[in-house]
Amino acid sequence: MHLVRFYLPLRDNTGEAFPSQMLADVSAELSGRFGGVTAHLLSPASGLWRDGGDVHADDVVIFEVFTEKVDRGWWTSYRERLARDFRQKSILMLLQPVEVI
Repeated sequence: MHLVRFYLPLRDNTGEAFPSQMLADVSAELSGRFGGVTAHLLSPASGLWRDGGDVHADDVVIFEVFTEKVDRGWWTSYRERLARDFRQKSILMLLQPVEVI
């Protein structure tokens, strides 16, 4: 079993909020494809990162999907599409092996 976790910003780089439907669409797509998704939408996390000499801050929501098989090609394409849709240089996406007990 694997866990895929990724972080999406609530606002673009100008500070404009993304429509909530965008996050709902991500949830619906992942739920349809993988049979379930956990979206931490009610408690945005605060993220900081450095880009060159600048420090940036974002409020982000976290999505998690459990999957038996990992299609790296699909996840890579999906990460790139999310980056375009959410107007980001990149989206942090993690893949972890997990043991369910």
